[in-house]
Amino acid sequence: MALIEDQTYQPTILVIDDEKRIREGCYKILIKENCLVEMAENGESGLKMLAEKHYDIILTDLMMPGIGGMEVLAKVREQHPDSVSIVITGFATLEHSIEAMKKGAFDFIPKPFTPDHLRVVVSKAIQMTRTLQDIATERTRLKTIVNYLAGGVLVTDKSKNIILYNPTLLKMLGYGGDTLDDQPLHALTTDEKLTGIIDGILELNTGEFKVLSAEIEPHERGEKPSNQSYLRAQAVPFQNRLGEILGSVTIIDDITHLKELDEMKSAFVSMVSHEIRSPLSTVLSQIKILMDGLAGELGPKQADILGKISRKVQGLVELSNELLDLSRIEAGLIVQDKQQVQLMDILESLVEFMQARAKEKNISLTLKKVNLPIINADTKSMEEVFNNLITNAIIYTPEGGKVDVRGEVKGDFVNISISDTGYGIAPDELPRIFDKFYRAKTEKTRSIVGTGLGLPIVKSIVEAHNGSVKVESKEGVGSTFYVRLPIS
Repeated sequence: MALIEDQTYQPTILVIDDEKRIREGCYKILIKENCLVEMAENGESGLKMLAEKHYDIILTDLMMPGIGGMEVLAKVREQHPDSVSIVITGFATLEHSIEAMKKGAFDFIPKPFTPDHLRVVVSKAIQMTRTLQDIATERTRLKTIVNYLAGGVLVTDKSKNIILYNPTLLKMLGYGGDTLDDQPLHALTTDEKLTGIIDGILELNTGEFKVLSAEIEPHERGEKPSNQSYLRAQAVPFQNRLGEILGSVTIIDDITHLKELDEMKSAFVSMVSHEIRSPLSTVLSQIKILMDGLAGELGPKQADILGKISRKVQGLVELSNELLDLSRIEAGLIVQDKQQVQLMDILESLVEFMQARAKEKNISLTLKKVNLPIINADTKSMEEVFNNLITNAIIYTPEGGKVDVRGEVKGDFVNISISDTGYGIAPDELPRIFDKFYRAKTEKTRSIVGTGLGLPIVKSIVEAHNGSVKVESKEGVGSTFYVRLPIS
């Protein structure tokens, strides 16, 4: 069996031994096996050669005058960590073996040895060098790929020490300090959102996988950047084959341009909505004048046509109003007028006002009155949230149905639920129910007019008040919307 299967590969080997017979014996055996072999007569000469050149394998005597094999092993591990060291010794003891292994020895060859014994040990060492070279190649390839990615890459171990990163990451986070290899995460950043998602990943249980994301606003240490930028960080765990969490991988993307586009879109929508609302209102008032007969008597057909036009224009006015509301919410203006609010008072007023509309469809609209604690909120916004949800419940409930409004306290939150016995929402449509302009349509609800902005506005307002909203629904049975708001 050949010592080297791939004959195009010639490992470089350095033999360090003060016995000429051993040096030359190793040389003669190994050059016949397609190895490039050099010799050093003592430890001092060997270290000089190691300082000038890299060798794949080093065979060193343990006991030599002057610089011994232990010192050679230590230098090899320090200067050439990818080299494989083999100890040649006639004094192999347990103590020597343990010390040599601690200093990086791969294997031992006891004196005297046979050519076959040398070939077997060196063959194992060659396999190890090829493995180390493959690992180094993969590491270099990975480093090259990571360095040229457009996004930032940050890899930490279980202890939150940095083990891999790229220049893009340093630029994004405004870091210009020393190298971060094996440094703790706080040496790079103390951003609570970024460290928070990494902590969340490292706290996962064995076998659990999750993607955590956060938006962060980077800045140079000690100063704000001249141009505001926005980053989105997404962290995932990396695991061993048993599913144990070994660390985290975080990808950071610059989403500044997306934020700017979103702001431009919102500004455009706001401007257009504002500009069209005034002429639409004028058109509505003129139509009303015609329908009231103030410009002359109308025939039944003319009145019917004008009625249809009026309803369509009214829909456009409502759309423009909702678009303006959405723009105000996205601009952060919706929570500027917070005050002490008693939700039960708002709910009582709305339910009383909606009774007439509910009675038109023979719907039972009830409110369970309980004492609720005060919350900090914008009163008009809260009225808009629950007006929207109660109105929807009435609209999407057929005649003879029920709509129940309830409030309760759970922990540090007030929970309000609006339940109906309406048409319900299909399971595949539930995830999109809060998307802008999305409306779940069935044969029973197709004729119901709407903009698809009511629920997105509800969600935006509630989240702007540090709350949450969710829905549970079953087709043909009904829906329940839950609003959760923090107590003052």
